[in-house]
Amino acid sequence: MLINFWYPMATSAELTDKPSRVRALMQDFVVFRDSQGKAHCLSNTCTHRGGSLSGGKVVGDHIQCPYHGWQFEGSGQCKRIPSLGLNASIPGRTRVDAYPVQESYGLIFAFLGDLPESERPPVLAVKEWGQEGWRTTLQHFPIKGYYERSIENGVDPAHNEYVHDTHGFSGERESEYKIGDMRMDDSPPWGRGFWHTFKAPTLQGDLKKYRPSEGDLDAGTGFFGTNHVWTYIHPGPNYFIHQYLYERPIDEENTYLYLVCARNFALEEKQDAYVIQRNQYVADQDLKIISNLHPVLTPDVNTREFMVPSDRCILYYREAQKEWESRGWRIDMDKVNRNRGTVAYAIPSPARREMKGWVLDPVPMVKPGNASTVKAVG
Repeated sequence: MLINFWYPMATSAELTDKPSRVRALMQDFVVFRDSQGKAHCLSNTCTHRGGSLSGGKVVGDHIQCPYHGWQFEGSGQCKRIPSLGLNASIPGRTRVDAYPVQESYGLIFAFLGDLPESERPPVLAVKEWGQEGWRTTLQHFPIKGYYERSIENGVDPAHNEYVHDTHGFSGERESEYKIGDMRMDDSPPWGRGFWHTFKAPTLQGDLKKYRPSEGDLDAGTGFFGTNHVWTYIHPGPNYFIHQYLYERPIDEENTYLYLVCARNFALEEKQDAYVIQRNQYVADQDLKIISNLHPVLTPDVNTREFMVPSDRCILYYREAQKEWESRGWRIDMDKVNRNRGTVAYAIPSPARREMKGWVLDPVPMVKPGNASTVKAVG
């Protein structure tokens, strides 16, 4: 798991002035809205006696710890320690880590890392959001599986034939099936993707009128940063489905997914439920595979999995992960697990680059230089 990327923490509709606990990167966070409706994300551990801030309440613009009433503002600064009296001076070291927040596409994103604003990667943009002639839906759900495995599944063209009956023919046409030319779509420095054309079956249900017969389907997909995926499906010249997947790693075995789906057809609101149902149908097929992969975590060297040319984008993703790891962004999950129950960690926030003296230790990181080399095929 990597710090210094934007992670989806909740939907805009879910976030109120009642604090919520959200787990990401094996750590707990509290997210809430202040009296002005502005969203905030803080480390969940109170610096006093380890109280869970999400179990407290919002008082004006502050989150109040349920244990001893300490109050923290959205910047993480402690503004009230009741036991010291009303006008007490508050030591600066009492602060908690606070993370930049961006509210976009019906989602609350938090930048979980310490990079200054000028160096942060952006959130994968939903280009169709608010554009005339497009309609979007949002759905979200937990999965059993490691997020890297899920991202790699998203940029794997070969699984569609066998996993999705709406995308392929279940291997029944052996003489016709082959992954053809993968036309690479580069978007450095944060991602890579590809386009390709393949034969797909007739669409089913309410969508059949948009694709009444089998034939060639043009599609593209790619990763953006460590946890975002774009997928564009073009069944016809003027019939487009553009999907944006944002993943929040919870731990090594659990992930939470948020899917924004844009379409330029069936624009009536009454069609949303069917589109969501079809997306979930496809997602459930993926989740059945991902939840049973072995090993659960991505192998650290490719010799433990035999790769072929259709895995090219997966290998590019692994290259990128290793490059970000070489910058010191990968969490040492083994150490975190060893110290579970004895050490309270926090994902380092941008303020740690400006201020010294913090109560909670920063989450341990894999030392740069320990990463193995990954190379893409072909």
